[in-house]
Amino acid sequence: MDISSQLASPGQPRPIVIVGAGGIVKDAHLPAYAKAGFEVAAIYDLDAAKATALAAQFAIPKVCTSLPDLIASAPRDAIVDVAVPAAATQEVLEQLPDHATVLIQKPLGNDLAEAKKLQSLVEAKALTAAVNFQLRFAPFVLAAKSLITQGVIGKLHDMEVRVCVYTPWQLWQFLETLPRMEILYHSIHYLDLMRDMLGEPNSVYAKTIKHPHTAKLASSRSSIILDYGDTIRSVISTNHGHNFGLQHQESFIKWEGTKGAIKATMGLLMNYPQGEADSFEYCTLAEGQPPQWQSLTLEGTWFPDAFIGSMSSLMRFAEGSSPTLPTATHDALKTMQLVEAAHVSSDEGGVRIDL
Repeated sequence: MDISSQLASPGQPRPIVIVGAGGIVKDAHLPAYAKAGFEVAAIYDLDAAKATALAAQFAIPKVCTSLPDLIASAPRDAIVDVAVPAAATQEVLEQLPDHATVLIQKPLGNDLAEAKKLQSLVEAKALTAAVNFQLRFAPFVLAAKSLITQGVIGKLHDMEVRVCVYTPWQLWQFLETLPRMEILYHSIHYLDLMRDMLGEPNSVYAKTIKHPHTAKLASSRSSIILDYGDTIRSVISTNHGHNFGLQHQESFIKWEGTKGAIKATMGLLMNYPQGEADSFEYCTLAEGQPPQWQSLTLEGTWFPDAFIGSMSSLMRFAEGSSPTLPTATHDALKTMQLVEAAHVSSDEGGVRIDL
């Protein structure tokens, strides 16, 4: 299925300078930019050895010794790719020149209060800033959007995300210190995607909990329901502690409409970090015929291909070839509001049975 029109390239790609040299930069940002042919002019990290290693691996010409060094040496029209933990984002943005163009790694702060401060900072410095909610640009998501827009499955009335996998959280030790984890750093992708495809929900019901084998983490399992009224069901279920082999692991997004359905398997999350293959299937209803599912072959996957989309959309907006910036910080703030509401719901609990 051709979804290239939804991944349009900028007319004049801008050079990129990267703040951060962690696993997500190694596994997704830099492979994506290499695949797209984007120039990475410089990189900086507090851990100079990490930055130096990635510079050698991806032929980045300059490793900077400090953030001011990165800013001073950046090409005039460079995109600043900020890939640091949420708590460090404000410090980085404060040092950027006014009117800079910035792609910020999600989440936009550790909570809604931080997100609002960051949005105020973006406005005060007149930054052109987006948040890297790249799942919106995953090939299987773009393919689903295309089919839905064409009316292939009719009117969308059901959207479900189910993740039952084993995630090796020890790869990101900084997560162990956070008061919020699973929703803020993982399910936030699905909340953002639901907003993107279904609009703003009326309310949210949620519970996020620990797992006995990863007790240092604030949470690693979540159940979330978004309220879109009486005809649309929207649900997210995640369990990152299913350490019982691949046989019963699940990782999918499913869309159901009045005339058909779509199911996309997110292979990346199973057997992580090696991952499994994605799959994409859809079914349409025809009068007098049994439902039949068809498979489509898609090019690319979430990591790294979706990261091309988030950077390309920012470049195209900055150059004026696109009138909209889908993941602008003011839109990301709405996703952070939803994340906050989910945590409040989780903390306050459900209705007691002994009424």
